[in-house]
Amino acid sequence: MRLITGPLKKNPIPLGLSLNNIQNGVVLSSVKSFAIFFESKPLREPKTRRTSAIMDTDDEPLSEQKQRKPIISGEQLDIEAYAGLYTGRTKISRLIFIADKCDIVSMKLEALRMAYDEIKKGENTQLFREVVQKINGRLGSDYGSDVSWTSAVVRKADQRKEKLESELNAYRTNLIKESIRMGYNDFGDFYYAQGALGDAFKNYVRTRDYCTTATHIIHMCLNAILVSIEMGQFAHVTSYVSKAEQNKADLDPITIAKLQCAAGLAHLEAKRYKLAARKFLETAPELGNNYSEVIAAQDVATYGGLCALASFDRSELKAKVIDNINFRNFLELVPEVRELIHDFYSSHYASCLDRLGNLKANLLLDIHLHDHVETLYTEIRNKALIQYTDPFVSVDLNMMANAFKTTVAGIQKELEALITDNQIQARIDSHNKILYARHADQRKATFQRVLQTGVEFDRDVRAMLLRANLMKHDYNFKASRKI
Repeated sequence: MRLITGPLKKNPIPLGLSLNNIQNGVVLSSVKSFAIFFESKPLREPKTRRTSAIMDTDDEPLSEQKQRKPIISGEQLDIEAYAGLYTGRTKISRLIFIADKCDIVSMKLEALRMAYDEIKKGENTQLFREVVQKINGRLGSDYGSDVSWTSAVVRKADQRKEKLESELNAYRTNLIKESIRMGYNDFGDFYYAQGALGDAFKNYVRTRDYCTTATHIIHMCLNAILVSIEMGQFAHVTSYVSKAEQNKADLDPITIAKLQCAAGLAHLEAKRYKLAARKFLETAPELGNNYSEVIAAQDVATYGGLCALASFDRSELKAKVIDNINFRNFLELVPEVRELIHDFYSSHYASCLDRLGNLKANLLLDIHLHDHVETLYTEIRNKALIQYTDPFVSVDLNMMANAFKTTVAGIQKELEALITDNQIQARIDSHNKILYARHADQRKATFQRVLQTGVEFDRDVRAMLLRANLMKHDYNFKASRKI
């Protein structure tokens, strides 16, 4: 890909250019002048597809801009409302994650305080000691190391464990499969409550040998998926989702939605964003708050929306996201994500990127999305740049920089990277700051296809002649007779 880095010999803007040739900051050169400039190489007319949609909000009248919904403000995350969306261990894990990643001291201490209170409702003494160490006395004496509570929990856990062991031994002696399955399941619940995720996973999986119905297998898979997500073992998540889906006749809508979410998280962790988007988009609204021990309905909208923006083209975005009635129910819970999706599809890129910027601080505090925010944002921005330049023969970089709220040097650097990666077929006039589209030579491409077809035909004919000669001389028959 060749970049023009010096001044051009001819004026890049034809002499016959009028005000009618400039629309939305994009220079639309006449085909005749454009062909003279590029050594009389034939070029097609600028595409008219979606040209009107490329208009940016900066060129709209002020009255129309005021009528649009205002950009969301970068408000501080409401930790109490956020934590209220979850239950169980994931609630504690998310609060601790916020405390570790947040730079605001008040938010950090609030998250630790809520985690402390939530842990004391359970039996996880190891996690309790970790939180107390993170608090380090900053919340007063009420949030210190509670030795009496810890001792009582440990003593109660030892008694519970002895009881479970005696019951399981009795079940094994009597060879009652259902009782043995329930015994291992109780042991899994016990270890999960204690925070021993590895032991919990082993006991949940052991119930597989004693499952007698499809419902039992599905229950075992859901338990294994829950623990695997907590441990970050997403390969196990994918495996047990597949096992559960083999019993489709026994799956109710809520369970199907849970499996879709679990598969979506596994694909997200593996950075397979298109597959993750599809799983979240297929999630039924019956999910509601029935999977709050793993994910909230708001997360489905956020994860699915961002992954779709980063990986879907315009037609997929329209059909699978905007026109998706089921997913629309999730988007209603997160208006910010819904609005930025509509802005992106309507080519209001400045507004879309502003909304993304306002959401970024809170998204970085999400336990599953944190490691993917930068990648997703880069992919979304690159797609916006590609869609902006696609309909036109030439684009003024000054106007494009204004549309994307950046500098000319910055937009030029981004375009250079996309041209180098072959995502945009264009050349940059760095002197006059104009991007010129490089369209494929249709005549040359046609000849190349014809020549390739001739080569393939010649190869096939030679192969058929060789086969015919082999059959004529009974080569296959003689070879088999010798053996």
